Amino acid sequence: MQRLSRGRRTALATTVLTVSLALAFGTQASAVPDAAESGTPTATFRQYEVGGVATTDQRTELARTGTAIDEVRDASVVITADEERAEELTGLGYSLTALTGPTQRDVGAAAPEDYHTYDEVLAAVAEAEEAHPDLVSSQVIGQSDEGRDIFAVKVSANVDTDEDEPEVLFTHNQHAREHLTAEMALYTLGELTSQYGGDAEVTELLDSREVWLIPSVNPDGKVYDQESGEFQMWRKNRQPNEGSSSVGTDLNRNWAYEWGCCGGSSGSPGGETYRGSGPESGTETQVVADFVRGRVVDGEQQITAHIDFHTYSELVLWPYGYTYDQTGPGLTEDDAAAFEALGTAMAETNGYTPQQSSDLYITDGGINDWAWADQGIFSFTFEMYPRSQADGGFYPPGDVIDRETSRNREAVLTLLSYADCAYRAAGLEGEYCAA
Repeated sequence: MQRLSRGRRTALATTVLTVSLALAFGTQASAVPDAAESGTPTATFRQYEVGGVATTDQRTELARTGTAIDEVRDASVVITADEERAEELTGLGYSLTALTGPTQRDVGAAAPEDYHTYDEVLAAVAEAEEAHPDLVSSQVIGQSDEGRDIFAVKVSANVDTDEDEPEVLFTHNQHAREHLTAEMALYTLGELTSQYGGDAEVTELLDSREVWLIPSVNPDGKVYDQESGEFQMWRKNRQPNEGSSSVGTDLNRNWAYEWGCCGGSSGSPGGETYRGSGPESGTETQVVADFVRGRVVDGEQQITAHIDFHTYSELVLWPYGYTYDQTGPGLTEDDAAAFEALGTAMAETNGYTPQQSSDLYITDGGINDWAWADQGIFSFTFEMYPRSQADGGFYPPGDVIDRETSRNREAVLTLLSYADCAYRAAGLEGEYCAA
């Protein structure tokens, strides 16, 4: 699939948005504030290398401070922090070295316009729905805290019929600055629609699966990070916190399973991993959780498999994140074997490193743990390109977008192929898969 050119995207933003969004969503686009007005002034964030953090326990101890760990190196980690947090960590005895940020890199640096804006994502979805009405259907599933539409896109043969088929969910852009993930959503949408009827594997899968894409879980954060013309290194949503001048909740610490249980998130509104005032207190978390719960039909969850796309580090991760143990409540040895086998199979197609999430450090209130423990969904996280901050970190140059989204083509198809029974990946079909 060819990614929309900048010129074509601009035309879409001025024509398709005014004509096609009513067709695609049944309503006009939400009235929302400009990026400059979308939140209170915030501190300037940058990345630092923290030395002497080499083990899982050491990384977890650092994460307990509310620090977001962006990258794990052999004997150090890369974090995002503002100046105040950096000084606090230095005071705690950590050794920090400031790294070159996206605004300081001259060669190969990404610019905000390299990536689709929120409005351009809407336009691209509207175009796909208009071009492929038998394959694509979109719906607004709720609004963000600032009133932007959060939408889910269904891709399947007989798209207007809720068939008795395994459903697969792909979520993107939980964290605002991870714009490559929204590009991944548009790539998947374009690849499935363009190859249906021509590629035998894609055709068979869309004839027997129902695919759901949520291109931007966190549209307010995306707009804030991107549309001022300079990246803001923003991670959280843009929801105000009562009694605090700090803005935002880390949506991927806000899910309603083992929320705040284990030192894998922050209770401080100023923390990069602030878990919110309670489970699903994040507006956008609740919207997506309600959508997933709404896919329960006759007491059975129709969504069987899920990938939550993030950047960066080139990893395939699976539950649990809240404990180092490979098994736990609701996660048997067979379940763990299926997760590992399927995660490894997907990683073999894209060259990512497969591992249990907590092998990095403890996280609690994450989407993968909730999706599995609460909904019985085989749920994975993909941390996309690049492998390191030196290659662009959260803001890789635009000329890698096509390569790095298409790099996940076979992994996406692998997940779709196992959506009928993930236990097949571990050779356990005799015990778990219907004949």
